[in-house]
Amino acid sequence: MTKISKLKLVFLSAVLAVPVLPQQIVLAGEEQRAPPQARTAGTLGPQVMRAISSIQELMQPEDEEDEPDLAAAKLELDELYDRRWERMNDFEKQTVLNFYTNYWLTLENYPEAINTFKQLLEIEALREDTRLRTLKSLGQLTAAEEVWQESIQYYELWREASLVEDDIVYRGLSYAHYQADEFTEALPYWIAYMELLLERYEQSLLPVEVDGVLQPAEPQEFPLGRDDYSYLNGLYFTLEDFPNALELTKTMIMLFDNQTDWMNLSAIYSGLDDEERRVRSLNVAYLKGMIEDENRFLNLGQSMGGIDVPLSGSKIIVDGMEKQIVEESEENLETLAQMHLIGADFEGALGPSRRVAEMSDSGDGYDTYGYIHYALANYQDAADAFQMAVDKGNLSNSADTLLFLARSLIELDDFEGARNAAVDSADAGNESEQRSANDYIRFIDSTEERFNIIEERKADAIDFYRPYPSLLE
Repeated sequence: MTKISKLKLVFLSAVLAVPVLPQQIVLAGEEQRAPPQARTAGTLGPQVMRAISSIQELMQPEDEEDEPDLAAAKLELDELYDRRWERMNDFEKQTVLNFYTNYWLTLENYPEAINTFKQLLEIEALREDTRLRTLKSLGQLTAAEEVWQESIQYYELWREASLVEDDIVYRGLSYAHYQADEFTEALPYWIAYMELLLERYEQSLLPVEVDGVLQPAEPQEFPLGRDDYSYLNGLYFTLEDFPNALELTKTMIMLFDNQTDWMNLSAIYSGLDDEERRVRSLNVAYLKGMIEDENRFLNLGQSMGGIDVPLSGSKIIVDGMEKQIVEESEENLETLAQMHLIGADFEGALGPSRRVAEMSDSGDGYDTYGYIHYALANYQDAADAFQMAVDKGNLSNSADTLLFLARSLIELDDFEGARNAAVDSADAGNESEQRSANDYIRFIDSTEERFNIIEERKADAIDFYRPYPSLLE
């Protein structure tokens, strides 16, 4: 989860602005005059009133086709501030500072806006609702400037002063703690944020009484999106709270059926050391067409072997190759052949193992190919493959390959070839392999001797039972 960058907060000028002029001023004509030298905390004096009216017209012209003149408005604001600030009552000061905040926010000059909001908090008779808006604004603006601890401070001050909770404040506190790497602190604020929105949503669904009759509520849009759940899940993952991450991910799958959530489900089961459920959840994602990269195809295919369904794994890898997602490389084809072998599907292993043998720089590929033919009792093909392995060279264990060549040749009654291969195996092997090869040479000799005896007896039997000439001749 990436950290947030500076936020665009132009919207604050609309959200935070309050009517800075009393209603009678907005509606007043030129002939109307304000009361002279009002000094109470809740009214504007005539001089301030006239200046504010002019500034408001510059910043928000009555004619929508006229462009605001912010530069002129700023000059008049500065002049008013310099000339009368010390003599202003608290309401006048609040009004002037509100115009300053709108000006700086319009220009997206957040540091100056922050300074102005801080100055607002210094007003003794500041209205409580204005103080709350100011604290919330400071929480947002300091977050935009990535001053996270100050953002947390202002949001907490808002909570201390407010009689109700607010979803923006909860969310802001969680983000700020997250950006400060205080993940444990960020978690409960985000949960509170989601619960508050859900509570409001549930309340909005209750029937309303109209003229004494209960009417069903208007359908409301669900207030939480997948991003809200994903942020919470990211916190669970960061804190390695896999049990809660598991339950939340299941909820997200029910709500959104998103590919990423299925992948996360598999990752969570891995974190919980539940290999079977990890593989099965990944397999469901595969069946739903949500696996689109080579690594996951191969991972799932091989993992199927781990839960004793290797042939299903081989089908997945083949599917990936047919869809051109899995590369038909030597390594991947070798994996496919191994999956067939684990499932005792020797016929299925022949194709990929032959391709591996042709692609490999060593004779090991032909050695495996020969072994598969040997297991299928295809002794001539096995002998040919083992001989190609020897010819190609770079074998991992040439003594073993030569011994299997001898075994294949003896099945073909090629005793001389088998003996030569076994002698070569003894020469190539270590002490243990030499003993095995020499034992096999003695087996070849005894087998050849029995074979010759049987052949002699066959010949004698043929001579003894030679048929009489036909009576018709």
